Amino acid sequence: MNARRALRAAPALGLLLLAGCGIRPTEVPTDFGGAPSRVPCSLSQPELSTQGARGVPVQAFLLCGQSLVTVDRTVRVPEGTADARRRVIVAQGLLGQLAAPPSASEKAAGYTTHVPGGLTVTGPHPHDPEDTLRLSTAPADLNSYALAQIVCTLSDSAAAEGDGSVVLGGPGDTRPRHYECTEDVRSHPATTKPPSTEVPTG
Repeated sequence: MNARRALRAAPALGLLLLAGCGIRPTEVPTDFGGAPSRVPCSLSQPELSTQGARGVPVQAFLLCGQSLVTVDRTVRVPEGTADARRRVIVAQGLLGQLAAPPSASEKAAGYTTHVPGGLTVTGPHPHDPEDTLRLSTAPADLNSYALAQIVCTLSDSAAAEGDGSVVLGGPGDTRPRHYECTEDVRSHPATTKPPSTEVPTG
């Protein structure tokens, strides 16, 4: 076969090979992009660790994209615990859940947390309102993401009154403040601080 016939035969041979592989030949280049990936901020199924855990079901707020989203968690509380102590135990459990790294599937979906590890909580100081929670780091010293995560998580739990607000203070003698978790805080935690007012002590 001379060179001219070989050139004419090459395209025909290529078409036969494509047809043999079940691929329809096309003269127009196509680009379908990369392989499909998990939808951001969407978990395909509940976490197995949460499903099998024993304890009080709770929800924690993690960061995904630029907003706060809830994930299911559990907190262990001994039976018969008095309400005041129960509030602190739940709050401490939630802080631990917030500080823990997200699971592999949560990371894949884009979940992160800004709550620092080692953060602890105690009950009210003398003359504080009885539902006050005192953090080992003053709320004003936390970054905006961490404060929003903590306020929204605690305010919607058994650690508070469940009305979308929580009374928080720091380790010192500064007066605690009444913080609220609003829709703006959940949607824009980077730029919207939880509204707060100073709680009078007495």
